[in-house]
Amino acid sequence: MRTAEQTADGESAPWGEVEPEAARRLLVAAVEAFAERGYHATTTRDIASRAGMSPAALYIHYKTKEELLHRISRIGHDKALEILTAAADGGGTAAERLTEAVRSFVRWHAERHTTARVVQYELDALAPEHRTEIVGLRRRSDAAVRRILGDGVRDGEFDVPDVPGTTLAVLSLCIDVARWFNAAGRRTPDEVGALYADLVLRMVSAQQAWPAGTPGGGQK
Repeated sequence: MRTAEQTADGESAPWGEVEPEAARRLLVAAVEAFAERGYHATTTRDIASRAGMSPAALYIHYKTKEELLHRISRIGHDKALEILTAAADGGGTAAERLTEAVRSFVRWHAERHTTARVVQYELDALAPEHRTEIVGLRRRSDAAVRRILGDGVRDGEFDVPDVPGTTLAVLSLCIDVARWFNAAGRRTPDEVGALYADLVLRMVSAQQAWPAGTPGGGQK
């Protein structure tokens, strides 16, 4: 069985929480198929074939193709919320927390670019009740970034006249990495994360508040 994605350092997608092993194989196969062909163009037969299983075996673990997509989306959005909440709740200045949020969020979208494309761009294929659930998680992720930006404005670190709009811009910038990142390219996930953190700090006019060690730190 192939993994859903392989990064430059050989790390594979983290689906350890999915049990049993047959269910995990099907989920990994679904990620590959949805990323390659799109949700609507993928059949349950396609998924089962990629997993080296029969179509009948798929229904033992997942009642529908949409249930597979929901599981993938839920795991991915839970991870996104974990990354952004940890950064928002961390110590340090708003600039330091924003740096950590962007760097970590971008790194995940680069390392898991195949998974992230499915998680971020197949939202409309979910059933209404599942879409509502996932939208709720996205709003909580949005709130974590908005909180960091609001803290920075309050403390005089950031010059952001429109916090909600800037939050949307920051998250969109990070998410788009999944669309173009190539593990064989010249930048590693860590390098892309550092680059985007620098760009976002410039976006919010936090130059003088940049933490030591970040690109551009200390510049006027």
